[in-house]
Amino acid sequence: MENSIYKYILAHSKKQQIILTLLSCASFPFLYYYLELPKIIIDQAIQAKDIVFPVEYMGFSIDQQAFLYVAVCIFLVLVVINQGFKYVINVYQGITGERMLRRLRFQLYSHILRFPLPIFRKKSSGELIPMITAEVEPLGGFIGEAFALPVFQGGYLVVIMAFLLIQNVYMAMAAIALYPLQAYFIPKMQKKVNLLGKERVQRVRALSEKIGETVAGVQEIHIHDTSNYLRANFSQQLGRIYKVRYSIYLLKFVIKFLNNFIQQLGPFFFYGLGGTMVIEGNLEIGTLVAAISAHKEMAAPWKALLSYYQRREDARIKYEQVVEQFEPAGLRTEAHQSTEPDPLPLLSGEMIGSNIILSDDTGSAQLEGLNIRFGLDKKIAIVGAAGSGREALTQVLARLIDPDKGRISAGDLDMLQAPEAITGRRISYIGQSGYIFNDTIGENLFFGLKHRPLQDIEIHDEEMQEFLNNDKAEIKLTGNSPHNFTADWIDYASAGVTNPEQLDVRAIDVLQMVELGDDVYQFGLRSTLNPQEDVEEASLILAARRRFFEKLEADPALANLVEAFEQDKYNTNATLGENLLFGTPVGNKFDMERLAENSYVQKVIEEADLTRAFLEMGYHVATLMIELFADLPPDHEFFQLYGFISSEELPEYQAIISRVSMENVDQLREEDRLRFMSLPFKVIPSRHRLGVITDDIQEKIVQARKQFVDHLPHDLEGSIAFFDADAYNAAANIQDNILFGKIAYGYAQANEKIGALLASVVEEMELKRAIIKVGLNFNTGAGGARLSENQRQKLCIARSIIKKPQLLVINQAIASFDHRTQQRLLENILEEFEERSVIWSLEKPEMAYLFDQIVLINGGVVAETGDYDQLQKSSEQFRMLTA
Repeated sequence: MENSIYKYILAHSKKQQIILTLLSCASFPFLYYYLELPKIIIDQAIQAKDIVFPVEYMGFSIDQQAFLYVAVCIFLVLVVINQGFKYVINVYQGITGERMLRRLRFQLYSHILRFPLPIFRKKSSGELIPMITAEVEPLGGFIGEAFALPVFQGGYLVVIMAFLLIQNVYMAMAAIALYPLQAYFIPKMQKKVNLLGKERVQRVRALSEKIGETVAGVQEIHIHDTSNYLRANFSQQLGRIYKVRYSIYLLKFVIKFLNNFIQQLGPFFFYGLGGTMVIEGNLEIGTLVAAISAHKEMAAPWKALLSYYQRREDARIKYEQVVEQFEPAGLRTEAHQSTEPDPLPLLSGEMIGSNIILSDDTGSAQLEGLNIRFGLDKKIAIVGAAGSGREALTQVLARLIDPDKGRISAGDLDMLQAPEAITGRRISYIGQSGYIFNDTIGENLFFGLKHRPLQDIEIHDEEMQEFLNNDKAEIKLTGNSPHNFTADWIDYASAGVTNPEQLDVRAIDVLQMVELGDDVYQFGLRSTLNPQEDVEEASLILAARRRFFEKLEADPALANLVEAFEQDKYNTNATLGENLLFGTPVGNKFDMERLAENSYVQKVIEEADLTRAFLEMGYHVATLMIELFADLPPDHEFFQLYGFISSEELPEYQAIISRVSMENVDQLREEDRLRFMSLPFKVIPSRHRLGVITDDIQEKIVQARKQFVDHLPHDLEGSIAFFDADAYNAAANIQDNILFGKIAYGYAQANEKIGALLASVVEEMELKRAIIKVGLNFNTGAGGARLSENQRQKLCIARSIIKKPQLLVINQAIASFDHRTQQRLLENILEEFEERSVIWSLEKPEMAYLFDQIVLINGGVVAETGDYDQLQKSSEQFRMLTA
């Protein structure tokens, strides 16, 4: 990137800057006549000085009044023209600035993608994110005005000065008498502001880094009770930022005071000097008025130029700081990621590493003249003590790190010069803790297959299609990526398949290989699908529902373990709220925790003549809860079983009951009425056995259910997916769709028995793979937070396997698993790569017997090589590692 902001501007927006400059220059003649016209109006049109009316113009006779109207109309036209120029220039400045800002952000992001890996050990996301987002934001505004504003505002000032000089030299000198004073003091004070601004930027970056660390390490903070320590540290950082900003504000307002004071001295000279000259007859009143008007016009451009100077210095500092941070030593070239050989060469023959030297950022040697050689169809185990250089070697061979010296080749291919199109597709690397993106399991699994867009996908959203069409021109102007993000990016051939259906099959096989299939199956059971889009899957699940109930009814031991949803029957294993709605809420219009506050629910209850009954049930429930829980600790299991009232709410209910009796519940305040009415909605008769939901109440709720459906307002339609025994419920998950009811309370091991029955139905109908496919749409959360550590690691392993690399490099990737899991995963992966190469830095050297060749690393060099039996006989060090 260019080291100067002006060089950057000219390199990427010279044409736009020239257009803006020409527009600015074109506005000056209109500005001059705009200043001249008030004098003509006062002296000639109003006072008739130096003019005799009527005047002849192009054959028309114009009297004094008509002359005045013409002059005023011309003045109005000039106002419109001048404002039009300002509008066009400002809009074009804004567009130019935003395009350049888009280009700059894209380039900075591209640089991050080319950073050498060790840089991320010193730079945190807390530093990089604000630089791309917040810090460069002001640069967009400055870039648009970089040349046009000084030309436009400077020219504006020159035109006004020329006008004043033409009117009266003394008046012109009075107008600019104090400008040199400003020109001297302002830059000096602005230099101090700039230095403080630079310090402020650095301190805010440090603050961002601290916030990022806090978010990432919040678990450790809770474990060790260090929140007060971190608050104190954060407070001190805020204090230092405050001190810097305080100093900046003091200087800025001194500058502002000086500017305003000097600006207000202008009228003093005009009224004093100009007034004297008018009294003495040396100056006409119209000229004085025009000069005063022109001086007022001078304030805006002069102020804009001073403000521009401040912004220019601020932009210069920000740009230079950002460029310095985004061009570290070892930055890979743009061609490294953009070059794509055709055809893409295969790795063949032997991989040879010669005299590889690598040091860390402290200068400590990690690899010291290491030499390694192996066939690209062999399985290589790398073993060695901690700190031997194993990790560094795997990263160098995977081309994640460039060695300081040495050579790496694969057959005739120089791997140090090979573009990422080769290394990123022919080689895959799995470290100790891979990263999971905030997306679905499927998107994370197929991430390694998305190199280039392969074919466009038809877009049915007109707004999106219009955006994409319009953005194509902007992409060319801003140097952004020309690739269509909405296209199909998946390289099916790389995964060994030809279409999405085959890829899904391959994905499930790979998930099973890394023992993640059952987990994704569980995610699938708890996921929803769209029956309009997934017609076949929805049909299969409905068939599974029927088969489930057939098997349930056929086994007397299971027949009573599930209470199905029936249109004309109250489900005693569901809450009253679920019985009333008889469906799954869609969106937030029906919040199951706040049904009592819903106006439509209140209306249905009132029309069913249940309002008084709900108040009495709520009063009764609250009374029982107070009696049961009054002396229990907050963590008692009863609070979980009867989750109507929390331990914190008990005193509030107790206070209400002490004021109002059961007979007077109608007199409760609205807030208290809602409290009591909300309690019955949470009661499950078969679980809580409080006796408040009688058979009569159940019958009325079933009747109210029909009214609820029949009179549902138009604006609430679609807010509930109602239960239908013959239809798939799009708002419910797959498991609930098969179950279509509630597991009965009070039966021993009911959940386990029903779970086993459901699993047998899925197995019998061969639904497991279909459900795993649905599970691929499960969102993993930020950084894979919704997955366990082992699940995240297994997903990273699967991601590297599914793209079928020729060389798989693994660095202690299964160290967090138990021994048996490690053994199974190792065997599965080696079997998958039977005819391809694997380099594995083993956490358990005793597993090295499964490999063709073992490389023993010690002190950054290859100490010994051989197969397992050879090293067991000849190497004391290897025997110690495997002992």
